[in-house]
Amino acid sequence: MTNDNIMLAESRQGEVMEVVDQKPTKKAFYIESYGCQMNFSDSEIVASILNEVGFGATNNIEAADLILINTCSIREKAEDTVRKRLRYFDQFKSRRPGSLVGVLGCMAERLKDKLLEQEKLVDIVVGPDAYRDLPKLIESAEDGDKGINVFLSREETYADISPLRLDSNGVTAFISIMRGCDNMCSFCVVPFTRGRERSRNAFTIVAEAADLYSKGYREVTLLGQNVDSYKWKNPESEEIINFAEILRMVAEVNPDLRIRFSTSHPKDITDEVLETMAAYDNICKYIHLPVQSGNSRVLKLMNRTYDRNWYKNRVKAIYRIIPDCAISSDMIAGFCTETEEEHQDTLSMMEFAQYSMSYMFYYSERPGTLAHKKYKDDVPLEVKKRRLQEIIQLQNKISLRHNEKDIGKTFKVLIEGTSKKSDADFKGRNSQNKMIIFPKLSGLQPSDYVEVKVNRATSATLIGEIV
Repeated sequence: MTNDNIMLAESRQGEVMEVVDQKPTKKAFYIESYGCQMNFSDSEIVASILNEVGFGATNNIEAADLILINTCSIREKAEDTVRKRLRYFDQFKSRRPGSLVGVLGCMAERLKDKLLEQEKLVDIVVGPDAYRDLPKLIESAEDGDKGINVFLSREETYADISPLRLDSNGVTAFISIMRGCDNMCSFCVVPFTRGRERSRNAFTIVAEAADLYSKGYREVTLLGQNVDSYKWKNPESEEIINFAEILRMVAEVNPDLRIRFSTSHPKDITDEVLETMAAYDNICKYIHLPVQSGNSRVLKLMNRTYDRNWYKNRVKAIYRIIPDCAISSDMIAGFCTETEEEHQDTLSMMEFAQYSMSYMFYYSERPGTLAHKKYKDDVPLEVKKRRLQEIIQLQNKISLRHNEKDIGKTFKVLIEGTSKKSDADFKGRNSQNKMIIFPKLSGLQPSDYVEVKVNRATSATLIGEIV
């Protein structure tokens, strides 16, 4: 993983994307999304809701009647970035009278009072379960009142809303299959900002996948804070559909539709899921399996509900059932009371699991979490940064070795578009989620599958040619 990728992992830059096939509109909205894939998926739901009431997307902030930022609270750095953007947005309001600024997502509930009353940076604050209320909140803000709804629902899944795809590549798309999280990891704010787990109607998931395929999309990523705990009860048959079953149902939409998913929790990923992955060629052979720490005592403090040996056994099961699977991870350096020996356990776990890539952070205390209430954040910042650098350096070495093993191999690659570095090259990923760059050939276009032989490798990318 390159240093650029590390920085991206630490704080995803806001992305602004165009809406396709939108209705004629009178007003324009501009939206930036930060954080996890779920936030980007939620922005597509918001775009659909706004489109229905006469708003269309714009990439030009100067032309926006409504400026929205979909926020992340997972780390302090992410919140600092959002605050800077809000101060930047505030400049445009004075130049465009009547324009509104709104905060969506995970920062909404936690910082609603500060953002609305103390800092006076926003007009609208909307939590992840209240996006249907946006039109009413906009009207309220236009009348001079503050528009706020941060209510967390036990039922809302937005299953009946067809997301307005903001990603214009037309090849890959997200499908949210569940919302919320019940795991209560001690370092994490997600259960407090996104509420309890609830799973979406399985048939609406399959219908959305089929609709995307009919529109030319060739890859979907099933999203959830913990997709493995997906469980939906059919009210007519009383049948329980679990994650392995929904994987199978989506895979059977069409063999040319690739299926990915994120994120898995080590305590919940079952052999049934792994066997389903192995049985279908179009279910990608890639699992994001966050370990967070390689030490059992630290894992217990984190309330991860598994220990070092449990995690290692899950990794062994993955490689046994799906030998060509790639595994990625998340790691936190310098969690409360972590010792040097316990840090070494994380490094040794990385060597054991042979992660293809990882998202790596040093511990950032989040107000309201169990760790904030119970534990002292006692590892000095310079120690956290040094341990993180050791994790990054090791992951770069493992990623390079992992990729070098692919030299000479041929992979089925889905063309996603033109390489960022050269208009003469395509980019696409193989089943193991590795980005491959290769020269364009006439007659090919995004959404086509090609066989690509790997000739070279870096720690982040494979370079090859169509065969």
